[in-house]
Amino acid sequence: MVRGIGQFHPGESALHALDPRVKIVASLALVVGVFLVGSAWGFAFFAGFVGTMIALSRVPVGLFLGFLRPVFFIVALTVFFQVLFSREGAPLLEFGFVSVYTGGIERGAFLAARIFVLVLSASLLTATTAPVALTDGIEDLLSPLKRFWFPAHEVAMMMTIALRFIPTLDEETRKIMRAQAARGADFSEGGLIKRGRAIVPILIPLTIGAFRRADELAEAMESRGYRGGEGRSRYRELRFRLRDATALVVVAAVVVTAAFL
Repeated sequence: MVRGIGQFHPGESALHALDPRVKIVASLALVVGVFLVGSAWGFAFFAGFVGTMIALSRVPVGLFLGFLRPVFFIVALTVFFQVLFSREGAPLLEFGFVSVYTGGIERGAFLAARIFVLVLSASLLTATTAPVALTDGIEDLLSPLKRFWFPAHEVAMMMTIALRFIPTLDEETRKIMRAQAARGADFSEGGLIKRGRAIVPILIPLTIGAFRRADELAEAMESRGYRGGEGRSRYRELRFRLRDATALVVVAAVVVTAAFL
């Protein structure tokens, strides 16, 4: 089975045991914190912390590498434009109107590493938090907005379902691409317009399949008595413990330290 962003991996690690609300807040802090780091030492410290969290999660490293696969194209595009258009540093190569500078390569590498760490930080949350716990955590964090008639439960449910279906849609996209390739479709050659046209036969069945899955999910939820968040109880109540407070303090300390290094 292909793993992707949003895939939960069951386990009994210290990260799995944390309160989902704490993991959501900590993940948001890490996502924001990676943009506050401006030095190589600070970034190395930050990346080292994320790597340590991955080790503590006891989730196979190969799965996290699979989480990075969908963003490779974005990273490659980011590095390409940085190398091509940046004029910082000393010139390394000049060929016609194309000039490559050391600053462009350094900036491209830094942005690529930042995107990878960003994805890994977010993947830590989804890989160690069950979808139901994630829904409960998001709903609890949004609950203060209920007094303003904000549909906290519905929004939490939509976000969780969206995350849950990312790997499913990724797997379905690959199946459709393999089926189209067996019929002679070529997605690796031609210009931008030709490649854009080649994507259309993928998008149409993918969209139809997504709507079909949404209908099936809605029918399954209704058949089990789901009527939204009104009067809904929980099998497990969330509890904020000492280890959760410690985790928040550690994440805050790491973000602040990395920002000032």
